[in-house]
Amino acid sequence: MTTLRQRLTDPSAWVDLFVWGNLAFLALDVALAHRIVGYDHWATYVPIVFSIAAPLLLLFAWAVRSRTLAIIVGFTSIVVGVAGLIYHLEGFFQTPSLKRLIYSPPSVAPLAYTGIGLLLIMNRTVRSAITEWAQWVTLLALGGFIGNFFLSLADHAQNGFFDWREWISVFAAAIAVGFLVVSLSPAVPRRFYVITFGVMIGQALVGLLGFVLHLVAVIKMENHSQDLLYRITYSAPLFAPLLFANLAVLGSIGVLCMRKCVPDQAGA
Repeated sequence: MTTLRQRLTDPSAWVDLFVWGNLAFLALDVALAHRIVGYDHWATYVPIVFSIAAPLLLLFAWAVRSRTLAIIVGFTSIVVGVAGLIYHLEGFFQTPSLKRLIYSPPSVAPLAYTGIGLLLIMNRTVRSAITEWAQWVTLLALGGFIGNFFLSLADHAQNGFFDWREWISVFAAAIAVGFLVVSLSPAVPRRFYVITFGVMIGQALVGLLGFVLHLVAVIKMENHSQDLLYRITYSAPLFAPLLFANLAVLGSIGVLCMRKCVPDQAGA
């Protein structure tokens, strides 16, 4: 019988904590994002309610070691994400155009739920001690950075990239995608995983820098007469840059575990 210490030192437990923290935080993030369009439609409440209920269910599943309940939560998260994608693209489907795509609700944002659901299911069906598990973690981190690339590009395109610093997130996401793709390639030297880990640290720093820049934008918002909640809602999305740091954590888990599991076929 495994002890609590053994469970917490297992990389799968780190992924469990990652999933739990993401689902819990999405309740706040989605609540702020949906405040812009209001809560006139019942669908806007779905992800918020799910993000409140899912962490509680996962805590219970972890306590009683119920793999089935965790997988159910994972599949539900996938459905919420896909449904959110379709809901966000409703206006684009009516009158397809690049302008409509850029200025509609962020289309790929709901797929965060899909990625988390896939990660949760994978973590319950693949053993963390094998290479396949580490590859899946890295692949899902790669998918997250691809989505982050398009989010950064579309969000900053709304104001025409008037500040050159807005390109930092786009290039950073592209660099992360490139390194993670290579890390999944066969016959990669083990030292490359260490380099990729360094790239992940850089991604976390980009996220923190973006958070500071967005916070400054919130503070300097022209309409100072409004309260802080108003400025956070209608100014630069405060928490969006932290997705870089968030994905960097997942990517780091993946590449470090791959370095440990994958035999060095091309020299150390």
